[in-house]
Amino acid sequence: MATYKGIQGFSIQNLSADPSNPIEGQVWYNSTSNVWKVEETTAAGAWATGNNLNTARNQLAGAGTQTVGLAFGGDDNLPTGATEEYNGATWATSPGSLNTARSNLGGAGTQTATLGFGGFAPPSTGATEEYNGSTWTSNPTGLNTVRYQIVAAGTQTAALGFGGFTGTVNSGATEEYDGSTWTNSNNMNTARRRLAGCGTQTAGLAIGGLTTTQVGATEEYDGNSWSTSPGSLNTARRGLAGCGIQTAALAFGGFIPPSTGATELYDGTSWTSSPVSMSTARNELGGCGTQALALAFGGGIPPLTGATEEWTGPGAGVTKTITVS
Repeated sequence: MATYKGIQGFSIQNLSADPSNPIEGQVWYNSTSNVWKVEETTAAGAWATGNNLNTARNQLAGAGTQTVGLAFGGDDNLPTGATEEYNGATWATSPGSLNTARSNLGGAGTQTATLGFGGFAPPSTGATEEYNGSTWTSNPTGLNTVRYQIVAAGTQTAALGFGGFTGTVNSGATEEYDGSTWTNSNNMNTARRRLAGCGTQTAGLAIGGLTTTQVGATEEYDGNSWSTSPGSLNTARRGLAGCGIQTAALAFGGFIPPSTGATELYDGTSWTSSPVSMSTARNELGGCGTQALALAFGGGIPPLTGATEEWTGPGAGVTKTITVS
């Protein structure tokens, strides 16, 4: 009788923990959990349910990655400054809350070097704050155009803020942050609010949003000006989240109406609808991560939710348990 070693030329590994960087097709036995496992790649991408935020809310901001994420601000029936850190499994409430509690703010950076700005306190605010992993520090220099429903791209020291609502009109205003001050740049082609944003300060992406109705328009920023992409979202919507970079972005959730869990991938030219949607359809949610590994959290369905979901994109490696009978 043929054996696995005889066919493959090596034995199945007996490991006390899953390998840190398994390759596609690798098989091993986990002696701690007493199960056989195999590394596969996803065909269409998939959302997996994670643990809820401690404070259910919508209109919040996010930063970081799928395994080292940050959620802050938002509305839990009142504007909040609550800040929570995600470790890839659970959320922990940070002892540091925003100095200015607010919703509909922009957020950029990492879990330990985050920028939060703009939002609705009320009233509208241009306040800018920096997070170091434990506390928020207010910057005396705020946005030049005070607004809320604004979005962001970039890092704590090289951020981009764009779009939003002044309280009377939609805004296409674009501002760059250098770690201390905001500088005006060229406006977006389509002024709008409740949009999504991602990318960097010199390669930003504006996605969807609300003008007088939901739009799917997509714009790319080159560090100086915006150009309208030939590719629009397949599902026009507002109140969505986005993450990734200009040439590999992910958009998810939003309001059509009704609320949706629709997920789309952008390749720098066009959007492709994923056959897989989020388990919890919602709008005004937070998001962070990459096109391959994203994190979605909070939002309104309604009612408010703290639901968290993790996205693994097409072609990404996933570890599966082998079941036998």
